[in-house]
Amino acid sequence: MTGRLSPTAIRSLSVLIGLTAWEIYGRAIHTVIFAYPSQIGRAFAELTRTGELWFYLRGSLVVLALGLALAIAIGIPVGVVMARGATVEYALEPYINALYATPTVALIPLIVLWAGFQVKAKVILVFLFCVFPVLINTYQGVKHTDAKLLEVARSFCAGEWSMWRDLMVPSAAPYILAGIRLGIGRGLVGMIVAEFYTAITGLGYMIVQYANNFRTDRLFVPIVVLMILGVGLTSLLRRIERSVAPWLHVAQQE
Repeated sequence: MTGRLSPTAIRSLSVLIGLTAWEIYGRAIHTVIFAYPSQIGRAFAELTRTGELWFYLRGSLVVLALGLALAIAIGIPVGVVMARGATVEYALEPYINALYATPTVALIPLIVLWAGFQVKAKVILVFLFCVFPVLINTYQGVKHTDAKLLEVARSFCAGEWSMWRDLMVPSAAPYILAGIRLGIGRGLVGMIVAEFYTAITGLGYMIVQYANNFRTDRLFVPIVVLMILGVGLTSLLRRIERSVAPWLHVAQQE
């Protein structure tokens, strides 16, 4: 029970209270290293007006989009094949477990040596951050396909490709979308880490530049943009999930 207020109203009120407290505290201490919402808003408007924010954001989005697209294009098929073929699963499992357990940051010097400092290295890093949630969730989703449905499909002489297309992938769709949702969060982290450790460009460049110059108001701008990107993309995936698997949300509400 949430009383007379809707969940959206409660969330909005909570954010408003938090921003108000932040504003009051920031104005009270009045220090150069602590920015408050109105300062950040002015900095956001200024960086948008000059085009600086859009210029650096565009570069970051290209890296994120390429890395995430590769993770989806590779993670989903590999996850399905591993779940359906024991030989493939046993062959790939050691490599996947080893790479997943290894901190991706530790691989950055090696990737830079192999791929250079530019976009290719950044895309590879974002891919490595994103691919494992997609692959593992796809694998689990296919593994949890109802055995009775598989038996019915076989009784109708369905081929392997038909079972993939019409049964296993649709059945695993909620798992896959959850994996992509997790991959987006990891991809944003990978994007910034890649920009810190390779050629410093994009939103990572803005963070480093304004941190070094003690421009805290402008430093918050790329951070807020990253928050908006994460929340927006995650919300989009949730909407897609509701349309793909509406029965899950009906069950949760009940």
